[in-house]
Amino acid sequence: MTIDQAKKYKVWAVLGATDRKEKFGYKIYKHMKDMGYRVYAVNPNVKEIDGDPCYTSLSQVPDTLDMVDFVVPERIGKEAVSECKQLGVKGLWLQPGADKPSVVAEADTLGMPYIKDCVLVQIKTPYKA
Repeated sequence: MTIDQAKKYKVWAVLGATDRKEKFGYKIYKHMKDMGYRVYAVNPNVKEIDGDPCYTSLSQVPDTLDMVDFVVPERIGKEAVSECKQLGVKGLWLQPGADKPSVVAEADTLGMPYIKDCVLVQIKTPYKA
């Protein structure tokens, strides 16, 4: 999957989103919303972010996800790859630090397309259908 392909998908989840404004999980969630994407926060330890609900798992999201941005530790990331596959997610965006070899290997094994890069750097223009 290329960055340009990923940008064309409207519905994203940020796995590891947080209400702590200094953390990348918050910055990525807010940035993607500000860019016009439909974004869902996923973190079992957070209730809401800026008034939006935070879901406990990807399967709890009330929408069909196109992309999932990973901002989580290796163990959680590796487990989430198979959940993404089961949900029919089209691609994974692995942030620096979340792109551990075991997560990448799981994505390769399951045939899940992915990008290893920083979404804050690569997505600088608003979503266009």
